[in-house]
Amino acid sequence: MGDGDVLAGLDEIDWAELKHAYGPAGDVPGLIRALASTEPDERERAQYALYGNVFHQGSRYEATGVAVPFLARLAVDPQVPQRDEIVLMLAAMAIGYDEAYLPASLDIAGWRAQVDQLRAADPAQTLRQLDAWVGAAREEERLMREIRRDLYDPETELRAAQAELGAYDAVRAEVAGLRGLLEDGDPQVRAAACYLVGWFPELAADSVACLRMLLSRESVPGVSANAMVSAGLLGDAGLESRLREYLSGQEPLLRWASAIALARLGLADPDVLGALAAASEDPPQPGTGPPVHFLDGDLKGYAAQALAALDGDLPADVMDGVLHGLTRSEQVAAFPMTSAALRLAFPDGAPDPLPAFGELTELQQRVVRILAGLGPDTWRWVNFTAMLRNWGLPAVQADCRAYVGLDSAH
Repeated sequence: MGDGDVLAGLDEIDWAELKHAYGPAGDVPGLIRALASTEPDERERAQYALYGNVFHQGSRYEATGVAVPFLARLAVDPQVPQRDEIVLMLAAMAIGYDEAYLPASLDIAGWRAQVDQLRAADPAQTLRQLDAWVGAAREEERLMREIRRDLYDPETELRAAQAELGAYDAVRAEVAGLRGLLEDGDPQVRAAACYLVGWFPELAADSVACLRMLLSRESVPGVSANAMVSAGLLGDAGLESRLREYLSGQEPLLRWASAIALARLGLADPDVLGALAAASEDPPQPGTGPPVHFLDGDLKGYAAQALAALDGDLPADVMDGVLHGLTRSEQVAAFPMTSAALRLAFPDGAPDPLPAFGELTELQQRVVRILAGLGPDTWRWVNFTAMLRNWGLPAVQADCRAYVGLDSAH
């Protein structure tokens, strides 16, 4: 299919009247065309620019949803290079960053209800609620809440929410056509398509049928792994017997993916727990095929998060796997491990006020001691210290080390 056919109608849109992160979206059609270029550098520049303007740090804009149909046409055109990257861009435009949802699936009904509430909200009442929220803050949180209250604008909030849901629905409208990529000859494209379809629960019946068909014949582990995780997110409990075959198999990546899916389906027996605990400590190593796209390929963090999402106390050896994995994590990779460990150690939420260290449970003491001992390259991240602050723990490393009884030197 030629470029003119694929992108027919692209120039009929008044892109300059649409907005993206940097204002008028007049540059978008040229960038979309560049994604089909035969020149790798041109494609890379276009991809980088689109992630910066119609998907700016996870935000979506009115131009985002309008761009979606043209990107979907490129994704299904076999003459276009690197179609897997276009499929992944479409997924990002639909949901933002998947860490906001995992290990749970996307609650589209709740998302739609939230946008409806914004449409119906009384701005004055919302501001009163924000004032009450600021008033209820602890002293160390109050300034941040005051800033958020002062920056709040009802019209901007509603416009952003509608743009994000609009982008999701624009991609949703293309899913039926994009499912055909599950049969593509390129395993990178198949893996990306597996990832994408898992985010549309309203279309689960047809997507699950296609994922089952793929798994019945797929020989590339990276593709199968993405398919299993998506099937779990879409609630395909009928796949249990096949998932358990993978769980007892020899391929580490497929054991990981089947355990993730079974846990999501509420089928976490000791074999599933053991596989997730092992992956939390020593995750499967990336192979030469397509990567797992969920949680940006952080198999260790995903396994720990899946365990933290389960109800009830976990066996001691399972907890040991998570904590050993946490000790081996640093910088950004420590974020999901820290979140999982804190949820497991403090199932009732942040202690308020924070008790003396000796009054914590043995598990809580272990977790906080490990966090206090993580390296300065992890503690320098605001994301990490904010997480500790949200759990009521000392957010300065020297204070945290003093709290657990360690010397201040590191």
